[in-house]
Amino acid sequence: MITPTKGIPADRCLLAVGAQILMQLGEPRSVSQAWARLRAWRLENGHYSPVSFEWFVLALDMLYSLGAVDLRRDLLVARRSYAASGQR
Repeated sequence: MITPTKGIPADRCLLAVGAQILMQLGEPRSVSQAWARLRAWRLENGHYSPVSFEWFVLALDMLYSLGAVDLRRDLLVARRSYAASGQR
């Protein structure tokens, strides 16, 4: 589920969907804006495997658990981390 399996294609696993969500968060967006942008991006880039809203929310949960996104004033905000800076 988090990574690709025999039943879950690589473009639909939670890590891939999470990365695709992060690409839509160049600036803070509402959940519905991020969902709409993700769906449009997937169509434009030839990812035709279905991703339901529930799967989108699971990917957001995973990103939040990893500390990659925050919800501030009802907007999703991507956290920028710099592992090379040695502050981890």
